Amino acid sequence: MPLQTLKPSIHGVRESLLSVKQRAFLLPKQWRSIPAEKNRCDLRITVARGGNKVDGFGGKYGEVLRRNGVGMKDVDMATLGNLCVDIVLDVPSLPPALKDERLAYMERLEASPPDKKHWEAGGNCNLAIAAARLGLHCASLGHVGDEIYGHFLLDVLREEGIDFVDMNENIESICRESISYQTLLCWVLVDPFQKHGFCSRADFSDEPMFNWMRELSAKAKIAIQLSKILFCNGYAFDEFSSDIIISALYCAIDMGTAVFFDPGPRARTLLLGLPQQQRALELFLRHSDVLLFTADEAESLTGITNPIQAGQELLKKGAHTRWVIIKMGGKGSILITNSSIICAPAFKVNVVDTVGCGDSFTAAIGYGFLHDISPVSTLVLANAVGAATATGCGAGRNVADLDKVSKLLSQSNLNEDDNFWRDLINENLENPDILLVSKVETINGQQKDGVIRLPIQHALYEILPKLNTVCDRKVTQV
Repeated sequence: MPLQTLKPSIHGVRESLLSVKQRAFLLPKQWRSIPAEKNRCDLRITVARGGNKVDGFGGKYGEVLRRNGVGMKDVDMATLGNLCVDIVLDVPSLPPALKDERLAYMERLEASPPDKKHWEAGGNCNLAIAAARLGLHCASLGHVGDEIYGHFLLDVLREEGIDFVDMNENIESICRESISYQTLLCWVLVDPFQKHGFCSRADFSDEPMFNWMRELSAKAKIAIQLSKILFCNGYAFDEFSSDIIISALYCAIDMGTAVFFDPGPRARTLLLGLPQQQRALELFLRHSDVLLFTADEAESLTGITNPIQAGQELLKKGAHTRWVIIKMGGKGSILITNSSIICAPAFKVNVVDTVGCGDSFTAAIGYGFLHDISPVSTLVLANAVGAATATGCGAGRNVADLDKVSKLLSQSNLNEDDNFWRDLINENLENPDILLVSKVETINGQQKDGVIRLPIQHALYEILPKLNTVCDRKVTQV
């Protein structure tokens, strides 16, 4: 019988087959409740359900928007900055390590623009495209230049149904020919051994690339106001000043917009950076709703090698953090809340290219967050979307589509490394209710070695009908 035709009582799961603890992991209302009053950044903010009273930074601005009838959040996810064009080239050897030699290497590449077949949308475009293919309405906030690369990027976003919001409101104040105005390029270089090297102008500047932007524009504030989620990663600091990025965070807080933050490889750089960068990092870690890290990034911020314990430490320091997610690459991922720890093994796939996998993963986390999908099913979906992207070459328009994701989920071929998860969990046995997704059927929530095992089929009962609905809607729109 097809999975989507089953109609059990809890997200497609027959309640009699689940233990009390298993059912708790599949009831989203226990973790999605949002207090009407929140205190973030020493601001007292009232965001009552159906109400619009906002006090603090940007409150007056928000009231103006509401008087003008701007109050409905019709954008699911907005991304902040990190819009670039990836130029993917095969090279005989990767760029040299020395900074001056790398800069000369890149300037030689820039001297003769490669054929358009080597261009691809990159950066946060990966996340926006993956999210749009899951049926989310997305907006990209940032800057692109008025040249061939900028026009290409805008065309890609338009084709994928993604809105673009130009954060620059003072284009007359700078020269359009200036390198600081032009679209950011990222050279993705692949050697004969399939090793990747990356370089861009941002690597050689001590200042943000768009340092001529002095404040968060009105258009950006409106976009944040209209969005349910604002996503920011560490690469935004390569483009904008810390003041602008902090302003975007405060604006999201005031407008009741959830904040997702992934510092990425910039985690340690920000931790040891300028005082304003350190402050921005501290604010995002404290006031984001969802935090995402690799195990190495979590360790760099906490000094704790165990990813579960590092995640718990970051959750404990968060004033409003609901989920901390640790990405473990080919092993899987971990989602930590105040009441539970969920571990989900990765899917087995033939990996072609890992570029864009993390972005695709995050898109699925946003989808589950917005659609009241349980944390365990959200994590399974995110693993599947990330793995599906890994089967293609490059990111941008090559990120996973729904067909690939649905097929991967239906096959449910998990990379179950029992020794890895056993060792990791044994270090955290003092934590109650550790759940491990498994492809093995259990009876009444079989618990072994302090671990609750949940068959992946129960997550599929919740996920697949929703993906089928997205597919049907896309067909109808066509």
